[in-house]
Amino acid sequence: MLPVIYSTEYLRYDFGPGHPFTPIRWNAFADLLTATGLPVQWIHPDEASDADVLTVHDRVFVDTVKVASEGRTVGDLKRFGLGTGDVPIFSEMHDAAKCVAGGGLAAAQHILDGGRGPILQLGGGLHHAMRDRAAGFCVYNDVAMLICRLRRDNLRVAYVDVDVHHGDGVQSIFYDDPNVLTISLHESGKYLFPGTGVIQERGRGAGSGMAVNVPLHPGTGDESYLEVFDAIVPAELQKFSPDVIVVEAGADAHFLDPLAHLLLTTRVYGQIFRRLVELADSFAGSRLIATLGGGYDFDPTMRIWTILAYKLARSSLPEHVPREWATRWEATLGKSLQSSLHDRRQFLRHEDRIRWAAEANGQTVDALRGLLA
Repeated sequence: MLPVIYSTEYLRYDFGPGHPFTPIRWNAFADLLTATGLPVQWIHPDEASDADVLTVHDRVFVDTVKVASEGRTVGDLKRFGLGTGDVPIFSEMHDAAKCVAGGGLAAAQHILDGGRGPILQLGGGLHHAMRDRAAGFCVYNDVAMLICRLRRDNLRVAYVDVDVHHGDGVQSIFYDDPNVLTISLHESGKYLFPGTGVIQERGRGAGSGMAVNVPLHPGTGDESYLEVFDAIVPAELQKFSPDVIVVEAGADAHFLDPLAHLLLTTRVYGQIFRRLVELADSFAGSRLIATLGGGYDFDPTMRIWTILAYKLARSSLPEHVPREWATRWEATLGKSLQSSLHDRRQFLRHEDRIRWAAEANGQTVDALRGLLA
């Protein structure tokens, strides 16, 4: 039975109509898991405390979020990444972000209480938030908070980020920590927000060598992604020997995602998630926490996260999305949803683009191997 952390309080984390980061995805995915019949242990998290938030974020920033959340006039909000198109201010934003962060802390506590095997935090993955500012749809960094909770008990944590965007906030917060390894596979910052994550970003001071970045070229397809993953991730995890692996399982490297330019399919996501579970078995005593993250085309995002849950539970995948679930959410969204779990509609092959990306990714891996040696 897969432990899943979720609360309908997460739905308060809502930037408003038209914003791509909508909590409807979390609600729909929780509904989908129930509809599929996957055996799940639902765990209701408590809200993170202000003290939890302050383990990661500067007090001035947190106080500013509080004031802005109450609709009060404050100084230059954009200095703190607030009041922008990415992070518009909404009522009770401080408390809503603490609700989401509480899920990550509950997942960490599950591990600290002796839980083994994968656990899913059905939400979160707000990996762009920095110590002193919000960024990229992220107010408070729930991933960094859960890692801090694990580190409080001296556990060594490996963070593997397969969201299409660089995990810059988590990397920055632990950039000088020798007991936190951050690995991010992402579309190159030359082409995509947040513009960071080059291979030369390797950590600082005592944390030198603890940041590993794999920038991928636009047009990267399934085969090249797996080649890069297999060339870098297992060896780095074996070398680090973590107590826990934390995974940011964004679905936005899919070929239909409107905010990025990679060309992954649902089938390769299944292979990625299976590899991560096996790597946790090999190097972390089967302890793995998965959060969600990006994914901005509703249909493939729901299917990819379903594949994630089934791979974490080590269960055979269903062939189809439950019809009653699809009917319910088609009515809500006003559009049709694919019935098969795996991609049925094929994207235009763009063979030349995929081939060029694979060649460029190979050069990146060769250069990165030189830095990692």
